[in-house]
Amino acid sequence: MEKMRATKGEIDTLACMNHVSPQERGLTQSGFRSLIVWRRAMDLARAVYLVGRLLPPDERFGLSQQLRRAGVSVPANIAEGNGRLTHPQYLHFLSIANGSLMEIETLLILAYDLGFVSQQDIARPLALRAEVGRRLGGLIRRLRALRASQP
Repeated sequence: MEKMRATKGEIDTLACMNHVSPQERGLTQSGFRSLIVWRRAMDLARAVYLVGRLLPPDERFGLSQQLRRAGVSVPANIAEGNGRLTHPQYLHFLSIANGSLMEIETLLILAYDLGFVSQQDIARPLALRAEVGRRLGGLIRRLRALRASQP
């Protein structure tokens, strides 16, 4: 039986669903690690941790911890969703990741409003938050469209 060749878009869609092995995609990484949105979410988590270090010591168990937890939640939920077996499950975890993005933005703005950090301190994390949000939105739209096209 002859193998059919998939287009780049089809490979990307299949890769995001873990239906194509990393070897078939020409990658050595596992499914979620090959997702650009996951990689950028990891960059965001690191940037959020750096901002957390700038907060005063009395915020160590308050705003700082909440910010870090939200930062970790984004790539963790993208990865967990990618490991799920159905589109609705995957979309559920992507929705949680999206909510965590909104939480990060809120907490960064609050840290700025309270005078704990400067606008320059939060510029990179906010830019990464916006990028991850766009990429996550694209992945959600692609999965919804794929789900709608299936019987």
